[in-house]
Amino acid sequence: MALFEVPGWSVPSAPVSNSAQHPRKRKRPNTEQVRAAEVNVERLVKKLGAGTGNGKDKAAQRMKKPRHEDKARAHPAEKEKQKSGPRRDGKEKGGTAKGSKSPRQSGDTARSDSGKASTAGEPGSSSAPKPAKKSGRKDAAASAVDSSKKSTLQQSASNLNSLQSGMKHSLDGARFRWINETLYKSDSADAHAMMREDRAVFHEYHKGFRHQVESWPSNPVSHYTQVLSSYPPKTVIADLGCGEAALARALIPKGFTVLSFDLVSDGPFIIEADIFGKLPLPGSESSEEGDETVEGCGQVVDVVVCALSLMGTNWPKCMREAWRILRPGGELKIAEVASRIADNDEFASYLASFGFRLESIDDRNSHLTLFEFKKIARKPLGEKEWQRILSQGHILKPCEYKRR
Repeated sequence: MALFEVPGWSVPSAPVSNSAQHPRKRKRPNTEQVRAAEVNVERLVKKLGAGTGNGKDKAAQRMKKPRHEDKARAHPAEKEKQKSGPRRDGKEKGGTAKGSKSPRQSGDTARSDSGKASTAGEPGSSSAPKPAKKSGRKDAAASAVDSSKKSTLQQSASNLNSLQSGMKHSLDGARFRWINETLYKSDSADAHAMMREDRAVFHEYHKGFRHQVESWPSNPVSHYTQVLSSYPPKTVIADLGCGEAALARALIPKGFTVLSFDLVSDGPFIIEADIFGKLPLPGSESSEEGDETVEGCGQVVDVVVCALSLMGTNWPKCMREAWRILRPGGELKIAEVASRIADNDEFASYLASFGFRLESIDDRNSHLTLFEFKKIARKPLGEKEWQRILSQGHILKPCEYKRR
């Protein structure tokens, strides 16, 4: 009976060898060939460094030897070499001196004061400075991103179909009508506060105004630009409620002095002020005590223009200010929406109480009525009389739109 024989079990006569299942044995890498290849790489690096004059260049850096861990992982035979310690020549594998950090840890190279690169661990080498931040490139990149966003928005707006464009136009129109009615039905102080809190309201209103004027037979600002261009060049003009100061932009290059006032100043031509309050201009309502009539004194303005600017409930205060700042015999030009004026003669009579004489009325335009007044002397008025006159602002009706 054979050794370890168990009843019911059979053992083959000869065990199956592993070579039968795995005829091909795994070949271990030839460490001598690997070392020879590394030496060749080192020689090539030295030659490249000698050619550039700085020891290493970009090509040499790209051809650096792999880390110890990577070689050990690729070639298991290298583990024994690493465990055996440093080489006899006093350098560890990789070309670094004893006790020094590996090129990966020390930054590999550092810049000296002379601008030449020196190998880490060599005498006279310094730690590599941090690269300077390229703020110019970052700013350029940020501006490029912003411009791309703007172009994307413009492209998306241009890609709207007819239905979407119509809806956007309707929303913009509704926004303009809401702002317009709010300005007509509120006090100028409330309107000034609204635009100070959100200056976008000012731009949205004038954007809608430009679109609305396109459908009118004529633009009042264009009309006054043409008329005033024939005046003497040194004429001083006060544009009350100037909007985007189109009058000043057109007349100042021609030698005119145009003082533009509105609730919001968004450019060099516009002075921010409430035109229904106290304007920052010289002029007095009184002359000398005891006079039966007064024309005021200290005024500097020759012409006052109110082109669709009498929009608040306290608009009569603007007429009082216009008389105060105008020279004796100065002109007041008013362009107003025709539907706001129930009776042109009644409106002209009302302005006569401020000290203005009607010169002409032009109501040929289906949308607008143009008035020309001249400043004249008037009797001195007390505070109670002024309260009575200023309370009659209902002569001008507010603009209202049909609900859609």
